[in-house]
Amino acid sequence: MRLLLRQRFFSWFDSFDIYNDAGAPVYTVQGKLSWGHKLEISDASGRYRGTVQERVLTFLPQFELYEGETYLGCIRREFTFFRPSFTLDFRNWTVDGNWLEWDYEIRDGAGQTVAEISKEVLHWSDTYVLDVKRPEDALYVLMVALAIDAEKCSRN
Repeated sequence: MRLLLRQRFFSWFDSFDIYNDAGAPVYTVQGKLSWGHKLEISDASGRYRGTVQERVLTFLPQFELYEGETYLGCIRREFTFFRPSFTLDFRNWTVDGNWLEWDYEIRDGAGQTVAEISKEVLHWSDTYVLDVKRPEDALYVLMVALAIDAEKCSRN
């Protein structure tokens, strides 16, 4: 399953539209006013699906992930020098990026690829392609991509 995550060009808070291969909207993401990033995810029909909420006052960036109102876990940036790395404490996933921080690979505990996230360049706003191996993981991969983008935005 392939998703295209495109940040809206004109918005006060981070807002994204997510499309499938056919160009149909699958999810929308609205940034909310809060201490740290707070991104609420809705499906194409407008039904609330989840939230990515930044934890503030931590040594390294951390984001809490919620599916509906249920707390799933946290994604944390690891201390590394050349390649970004993140861990998730709810799916036993790890996320490793390249040194340019444009491409990421999500792996499960067995080392199998769950998804690949690639940033497309030469766009007016942040645009990512999410290649998800299993459609049932799409929402979770989207949450990871949003957390990575928010972390990079906070750092810059």
